[in-house]
Amino acid sequence: MPKLSTVKQFTENHPAFTTGGLRAWIFNEHTNGLAKSGAIVRIGRKVLIDEAKFFAWVEAQQAAK
Repeated sequence: MPKLSTVKQFTENHPAFTTGGLRAWIFNEHTNGLAKSGAIVRIGRKVLIDEAKFFAWVEAQQAAK
C-alpha cells in the first residue's frame, strides 16, 4: 500500500520541500510531468501525495539535466 500524505503532512515530514513550492508543482502538474508520474492522488477536493512516486519524479528531474 502506498504511503499517501497531504501537502501539510508531506512538508512536515520532509522540510527540504516548502508548502508553496509543492503547491506550485501540483498546480503545474500537467506541464512538469508530475501528473504523468502518478504521484498526485485526488479524492474529491483532497490532494494527496504518493511519496514513493513523488521521489521517483524528483530523481527523474535530476537525471534529465
